[in-house]
Amino acid sequence: MLQQVNGHSSGSDAQGRESLREDLQEFLGGEVPLHQLDDLTKVNPVTLETVLRCLQARYTADTFYTNAGCTLVALNPFKPVPQLYSPELMREYHAAPQPQKLKPHIFTVGEQTYRNVRSLIEPVNQSIVVSGESGAGKTWTSRCLMKFYAVVAASPTSWESHKIAERIEQRILNSNPVMEAFGNACTLRNNNSSRFGKFIQLQLNSLLVPRDHQMTGAAIQTYLLEKTRVACQDSTERNFHIFYQICKGASADERLQWHLPEGAAFSWLPNPERTLEEDCFEVTREAMLHLGIDAPTQNNIFQALAGLLHLGNIRFADSGDEAQPCRPMDDGAVRTSALLLRLPEDPLLETLRIRTIRAGRQQQVFRKPCSQAECDTRRDCLAKLVYARLFDWLVSVINSSVCADPASWTTFIGLLDVYGFESFPHNSLEQLCINYANEKLQQHFVAHYLRAQQEEYAVEGLEWSFVNYQDNQTCLDLIEGSPISICSLINEECRLNRPSSAAQLQTRIESALAGSPCLGHNKLSPEPSFVVLHYAGSVRYHTVGLVEKNKDPIPPELTRLLQQSQDTLLKVLFPADPEEKSQEEPSGQSRAPVLTVVSKFKASLEQLLQVLQATTPHYIRCIKPNSQGRAQALHREEVLNQLEACGLVETIHISAAGFPIRVSHRTFVERYASLRRLHPRAPPDPHSPSPDEGHSEGSPHAEQATLRALLQDILHTLPALEAATPAAPAGATPAPVHCGRTKVFMTDATLELLERGRAQVLEQCARCIQAGWRRHRRREQERRRRAAVCIQAAIRSWLTRKHIQRLHAAATVIKRAWRRWGIRMAFLASKELDGVEEKHSSQAPRSPSSFPPPLAQTKLLRAVTHLWPLGLVLANAAVGVHGFPRKLVVFACLQLPVGSPSGYTVQAQTAQEQAGIMSIRALPQGSIKFHCRKSPLRYADICPEPLPNSATGFNQILLERHRLGHV
Repeated sequence: MLQQVNGHSSGSDAQGRESLREDLQEFLGGEVPLHQLDDLTKVNPVTLETVLRCLQARYTADTFYTNAGCTLVALNPFKPVPQLYSPELMREYHAAPQPQKLKPHIFTVGEQTYRNVRSLIEPVNQSIVVSGESGAGKTWTSRCLMKFYAVVAASPTSWESHKIAERIEQRILNSNPVMEAFGNACTLRNNNSSRFGKFIQLQLNSLLVPRDHQMTGAAIQTYLLEKTRVACQDSTERNFHIFYQICKGASADERLQWHLPEGAAFSWLPNPERTLEEDCFEVTREAMLHLGIDAPTQNNIFQALAGLLHLGNIRFADSGDEAQPCRPMDDGAVRTSALLLRLPEDPLLETLRIRTIRAGRQQQVFRKPCSQAECDTRRDCLAKLVYARLFDWLVSVINSSVCADPASWTTFIGLLDVYGFESFPHNSLEQLCINYANEKLQQHFVAHYLRAQQEEYAVEGLEWSFVNYQDNQTCLDLIEGSPISICSLINEECRLNRPSSAAQLQTRIESALAGSPCLGHNKLSPEPSFVVLHYAGSVRYHTVGLVEKNKDPIPPELTRLLQQSQDTLLKVLFPADPEEKSQEEPSGQSRAPVLTVVSKFKASLEQLLQVLQATTPHYIRCIKPNSQGRAQALHREEVLNQLEACGLVETIHISAAGFPIRVSHRTFVERYASLRRLHPRAPPDPHSPSPDEGHSEGSPHAEQATLRALLQDILHTLPALEAATPAAPAGATPAPVHCGRTKVFMTDATLELLERGRAQVLEQCARCIQAGWRRHRRREQERRRRAAVCIQAAIRSWLTRKHIQRLHAAATVIKRAWRRWGIRMAFLASKELDGVEEKHSSQAPRSPSSFPPPLAQTKLLRAVTHLWPLGLVLANAAVGVHGFPRKLVVFACLQLPVGSPSGYTVQAQTAQEQAGIMSIRALPQGSIKFHCRKSPLRYADICPEPLPNSATGFNQILLERHRLGHV
């Protein structure tokens, strides 16, 4: 293997290093192809030098994210790149079928965690640990991840739910500017350095839509606020952002109200002329308004902060007499701070200058004037106490605004944004706690990805060559070990009832922990200090003031003073509690152990690690290209130290040669059992022994044997899946997968192959189900159609029969009425004719000419008499028989006696003759009008064709219209 150029090779072998550099340059072929490598595991050989070259090439090409196996390396661009974090790009990564195929990005990690939550594979809860030095871009990365989750985790089912989700997401995003304003500050290495640690729990709900998760709330947990920054800052650094925001962004009326005139100087506000992007007062106020902090409450907050600034201007002059209290050098500062904090001026001044001591069994009270240094300490303690309580209150308000009910969310994604490793010219307790937290996180990373992976491979029976990695357990034993460590010695100094000496503390640490390889010595230092060799480098900690900061003493008279404030906000921050008062003044014999800063921080850190261990962690390593914050500038030595400190090369080695995907046998079989459809198993040989032979049914061995048989069937489908892959080259290496004793180990490529095959099988099953359903639905539709046709035919037949029956009944009624009318007309006609005949016979005397006619005429009369209807028709015709035959037919039809026609007349009025038809009935007395209209009956206007040998009964009593003469 080539010699690693990592800074630890021999300095004398310069020619060897130069030859290796030339070989690497020749092998890599320059920086042009390097920027195309998305994963550092693809560089060969994997050394710090080759990794650095790849990162430098990508950074030059404005590519700031690179995969390093299971870790994402993020380089700070030190310039705005808006298109790299647009909502459109977020949705693109969210909608991609395989986000890992896209370019490396923090959105890839965010989408991976979101899909892991949706897959419900244990452990379901996810966590993202963002680590790196101060100024490497951790805060920006956390902010972009929160925006990503706010965009992709919003899929409500109704408009009302959509509005609720938007309000929650907006509140979660608005918590960022508030937390950064009150918790971030400008340091030597970073203009927006987080001076506290925070773990954001994004709460997701899958109760409404099982396969979709909607963000319903969030919870924020903070760690170790650097409250000493309120009263103590380096000359090149700044206080918290919020102090500069109220001084630069307040209106004229607010300046007058808060006593902040233009150009006012405050001792706790260094570098006020320096303007940063974070000095945006309106953004903070608007965010606080969205979080439920109204304008009057905001005014109280900013007024209290202005009071702290004026409190810092209080200076005391030594009185020269220990019995006399120090006098303030500026009474105006005392008066203004008391006015803004709404405290009584005299008690404020007395509390700062005079200390109350309770001693003896009688708890006698003694009042002792404080020295000038003690007055300054009490003043600083008052400011730190107010600011710390205010910060904790803001966190509780934010949590109450964005936190969801525990019953309304099921899973969460944790986002840890903790301060990075720090090393300044003067390092104290804050830097010790910060670096201690980074050591614990590094150990969690080492335990999870390096040691745990290799040990698990050995337990599962995989052939694995162990990779040497840098374990920081020795450094942790030095800081927190038992029974003696740096933390235990500092806490012990706090419990001792004697003044602490910085030199004495240094001596105790060096003598008690001399055998630790991580404890260094710096005998040339003019100040008492000790050196700790951290995983990221050595740091010298000064012991001056270390014990006092660890005690964090709060004089009870300061708390009682703040409880007397008339300000509504301070009344909430410092409520009057009798139990708290009794606990602050216990007797000397029953005094409880002091809870130090280190003890509280250690307990909260252990609680955080328990949460991380119960989740699936993901790591983002932020790298700072240069310490000046300049874009397009990468300092090789600084980046090289960071890569070496975070163990990135060891991570790449293990990720490249290992198997990052580990699934238990049962889970693997349950998820991929459907792949057996692609490779049907041959029927078992009846003569071959069963895998369960020798084990009782239901025993663990039998179950394990059954699972192994199913595993082998599933794994036999991998060659078929690889052959079916369109992009698979000929003769490609089989997918690396190993079946351990209890788990299946595979790479991301194998997992992708299995998921593609599973999706193919599910698609086939879905098609079969769809085809069966369509066939069943088609048959049902055909059966229903036939049934509908039968029903329709039966109904039509019934309707037709009913219609015909109605027609028959109507025809019967019509025929019966017609026949009745015909009979009545015939009866009337015969009656009238009989009356005329009788009258003629009685009135007319028989003449000689009335003798019987001749035989021929008698025969003709009889024939006409029998056919009188026909004769009536012929007589009424307009044309036809004329003369004697016509008259004879008329007389025959009327059955009149044949005689002289002159003796008979038919009288009729001329007007009636002209009017139309004449009747043999008695003439009507009035005029007759015929009202004709179209009959509603069908076929009423059609005359039926008469038979040739039959007579019709139409108008049997009618005569011809023409005037009849004498027959």
